[in-house]
Amino acid sequence: MVKGNRGFGSSLTEGLDDVEELDAPAPAESIMASRSQSLARIAAGKVVTDRTEWVDPARCRPWRLHNRDIDHLTEESCRDLIDAFLSAKKQRIPAIVRRIKGDPDYDFEIIAGVRRWWTVQWLRQHHHPEYEYLVTIQNVSDEEAFRVSDVENRSRKDISDWERAKEYSRALAEFYNSNQSEMAEHLNISRSWLSRLLDVARLPPEIVAAFPDNHGITVRIARDVKPLAIENRTFELMSAESRKIVAEREDIGTILTAQDVAKRLIRATVVPTKTASEEFEVKGASGKVMLRYSRSARGGLTLKVPPKSGAPVEEVLKTIEGLLVKG
Repeated sequence: MVKGNRGFGSSLTEGLDDVEELDAPAPAESIMASRSQSLARIAAGKVVTDRTEWVDPARCRPWRLHNRDIDHLTEESCRDLIDAFLSAKKQRIPAIVRRIKGDPDYDFEIIAGVRRWWTVQWLRQHHHPEYEYLVTIQNVSDEEAFRVSDVENRSRKDISDWERAKEYSRALAEFYNSNQSEMAEHLNISRSWLSRLLDVARLPPEIVAAFPDNHGITVRIARDVKPLAIENRTFELMSAESRKIVAEREDIGTILTAQDVAKRLIRATVVPTKTASEEFEVKGASGKVMLRYSRSARGGLTLKVPPKSGAPVEEVLKTIEGLLVKG
């Protein structure tokens, strides 16, 4: 999985702490509490309840809206679980599943615990056929299943912002009629936090293509890139730079970090025009010069902002930021 998943860092997770107290627990919370009781019985060496079972992982399949990118589940990304299972000689924390009817190939659908399912299967294929998959069986609707999965995985650092954003985007359309306020209320998270996360999934595909791994696109990167990617002028400049980055990757194997890709995309939106006095001009979306600048031999930067350019303050500041990033 992608390392350094800082999109859910402290400055972006205020909404996760703003959970209102409810008189009755939500379905997801009740299910998680039930599983906690099962875990306590397992830890005490007692027989688990009839809702928690050891099953054949081959009879389980991931739910269609699960939040894991299975292509990113590898021996390397699951090494911590593999080692933990081998050390304990079993899986200790059960996954959450629901029964499937009418499918001769599968008995259960995995709501939360796809990574554990993958790990058990890997162990069975690598000299440990005795391993089984520990599951807690629940009867939930699709919307409840989404909330259960969210409660289970919201604090996990091994899920990328990209995976979360795609899952939330699908759920927004399918369960909440594309109403972000309704979705935020159901999940007990802030609307601003939800909006920032969804921005990751809303980046144009032309811009996403620049990143060697979509899992590197964090909330922070989307926050900086998206405002420029939705304006016609800057979008065209970023798209052109994206194509250059892709060509470099395909032609000579250059692999940039997600942060470096974002910097190049942002820098590409600053288009200076060189004048005879060694001063550069940057035109705004209106076509008028909104900024003049020059650089000294020692790298100093001199800025001049024409008083009647008509450019919004945000556009001028974003251009200056691009110049500072460029160095």
